[in-house]
Amino acid sequence: MVRTRFAPSPTGYLHIGGARTALFSWAYARNQGGKFILRIEDTDLERSSQQSVQAILDGMAWLGLDYDEGPYYQMQRLNRYQEVAEQLLQHNLAYYCYASKEELDILREQQRAAGLKPRYDGRWRDSKQSPPAGVKPVIRLKTPREGHVVFNDLVKGKVAVANHELDDLVLVRSDGTPTYNFGVVLDDLDMGITHVIRGDDHVNNTPRQVNILKALGASIPEYAHVPMILGADGERLSKRHGAVSVTHYRDQGYLPEALINYLARLGWSHGDEEIFSRAQLIDWFDLAAINHSPAKFNPEKLGWLNQQYIKVADDVRLAELVMPFLKARGCDSAGDLDLARIMHLLKERVSTIEELADAAVYFFRPIEPTEELRSRHFKAGIYPVLQHLIGQFAAIEWKREVIHGEIKETVAQHGLKFPNLAMPLRVMVTGEAQTPAIDAVLELLGREETLNRMRQQLNNFPE
Repeated sequence: MVRTRFAPSPTGYLHIGGARTALFSWAYARNQGGKFILRIEDTDLERSSQQSVQAILDGMAWLGLDYDEGPYYQMQRLNRYQEVAEQLLQHNLAYYCYASKEELDILREQQRAAGLKPRYDGRWRDSKQSPPAGVKPVIRLKTPREGHVVFNDLVKGKVAVANHELDDLVLVRSDGTPTYNFGVVLDDLDMGITHVIRGDDHVNNTPRQVNILKALGASIPEYAHVPMILGADGERLSKRHGAVSVTHYRDQGYLPEALINYLARLGWSHGDEEIFSRAQLIDWFDLAAINHSPAKFNPEKLGWLNQQYIKVADDVRLAELVMPFLKARGCDSAGDLDLARIMHLLKERVSTIEELADAAVYFFRPIEPTEELRSRHFKAGIYPVLQHLIGQFAAIEWKREVIHGEIKETVAQHGLKFPNLAMPLRVMVTGEAQTPAIDAVLELLGREETLNRMRQQLNNFPE
């Protein structure tokens, strides 16, 4: 059975790159009828935090990337790492290294000065020296000196690295915690991971990890290294490009299915399909279709995609999502308003839930028109027509088609064009020049609120 994993370090939020890696691992497991495992690599004691763990879990939950096992925590497996390290020591496949940080710094400087690649020189590999007093050693792997590490990357193809290019990497630090390369190998081995899908910034670690697996006599998983995500300018993705927490997008009013769809298209494709459901993604996902070149993050494309999802979203769901945004704008209660119908009216025009809230504010409270809007639309000649319309509105059945008919009839009686009346009416009631059809807006706003706002704004017309 296929078993994939996502193994973030809790040193920050779940960002766009990490979320895409998680998505690809999740989608492949689901496509293959396998298992998706979540593992938290928390051995970086200085930078790891529970807050970051929670941010990762929240991001995964919001995106709907459900896992079958976990979360597992490396810090709860320290005894296992130590046990295996001891086995490697006993079989002369690893050794204690007592070189101090200062010694290694001097070594690297000397190597750089000589034009050499900085690397550990193996000084304790077969040393007969007595260990220096008071020094806590690290444990290093005895990397083979001959031959090559060869593996078939499911994205990059054949990768071969000469062992003499690799130094004896540290397996266990002097404080007893495993290094990344040792911890991840043992975790993947113990958890039965068959496919390691991760960013291609890890491809240089893979030969080292393969050597550890060989030392343990273990089978080698399949590797798929996914090209990184770049900003639109071709630079490595950073905060200025939008590489923020996925929950930031939630808080900005993006729908999780839109972000999932967008992330899937960052480096993977299925024909020319731009918009597809989660079920279609699972059905279509194939590692062979992952692009070999880096993807470029485009916030405008994400915004467009989010707009498409909002257009077809359930109105009741949108009403629930928009409420926190409305409360933040001082709109605490919908009162008699049918918020779901308001969402249906407004959702064609917005790209985010945040914009949806902005568009809905005038339903909750009057918006005072700007001086520019008043001077353009509040003309003395239209004043008596609006007075007449107020009288008519007070008596008609308050339905959209009846409201529309009354406006149309009033326009005809006074020899006007429809916009001559509809525009000042719109500005009076909503404080804006751009809204959905005014008859639809008035129906949802209600008769009493409409009449109150019209009467109030009549005071702003010239004599």
